[in-house]
Amino acid sequence: MCVPLPPPFSSAHVSRTSFSHPRPILDCYGRIVAVLAGQPDRPEYRASTDLAFAAMRNATNTTCFPAAMKKHRRGLFAAVNVGLSYGKGQSIPGWLDGKDYRELAEEMLANAGIQRMAGFADAVFAIWAPRLYQYYRKCDAKLRVRHPDLRRPFVGSVYFCAAFNFGRNVWTFKHRDVLNLAFGWCAIQALGRYDATLGGHLVLWDLKLVVEFPHGALILLPSATVAHSNIPVRAGEERVLFTQFSASGIFRYVDNGCQTVAELERKNPEEFARLSAQMASRWEEGLALLSTLDELIGVEL
Repeated sequence: MCVPLPPPFSSAHVSRTSFSHPRPILDCYGRIVAVLAGQPDRPEYRASTDLAFAAMRNATNTTCFPAAMKKHRRGLFAAVNVGLSYGKGQSIPGWLDGKDYRELAEEMLANAGIQRMAGFADAVFAIWAPRLYQYYRKCDAKLRVRHPDLRRPFVGSVYFCAAFNFGRNVWTFKHRDVLNLAFGWCAIQALGRYDATLGGHLVLWDLKLVVEFPHGALILLPSATVAHSNIPVRAGEERVLFTQFSASGIFRYVDNGCQTVAELERKNPEEFARLSAQMASRWEEGLALLSTLDELIGVEL
């Protein structure tokens, strides 16, 4: 289910010279619906992003990705997902089967630069959407009680799944990630060697924004709800993408008492009826998890 965010949207001006200062995107009610988070303006963090890009660039140049893998609804590049999934007949969440790319996925997860970027995304998420972040944390805690063997891609990040988008010029078609949590935030981080003023922009179609997206920068947005795409970088330049997200099915599984919908209906029809009745107002619950600037800075109206 897609959550309709009430128009119009507003945004602070996006600087062309610095991306170290975060800029929230607000709806007409003052809720923070996305964040242009930038990146820490520190040499050690820049070194981490360079290390992450070097790893993904090397994988692009040394891994044989079949043509069929590089053509899908999101774009013309090879995407390797790693982490927890739930759907397609699964009775419990499980680790994605990377098949021929399991070793590559684990190599990316073990990279110190990528781990630091994942941790930064987690921290920014917690700062700008604390209620929504805790919703993710509580879901993870309940899941671990029932399935202590399940792990997240990164110890220092709340997200259940990560995607590494490999190629020399990675850009995406206009799309929505409809299997992600509808009111959740996806973390998108760009890496590469390119002029961010001339290419690689993120296009947020429903918000009517085109955002410069330099190497190392982070953007948090509801990717299941807001249509988005990228502009290619120029010939001779390089760009890849690293994203983190959580599938909506895992949240439903946990809400159902860590069981499938069919199991819940059979074992506890009263609870099944209660949760079914709540579905119509689910989008309101999701919006209530978003924060406002006034809340975050402690201003009382």
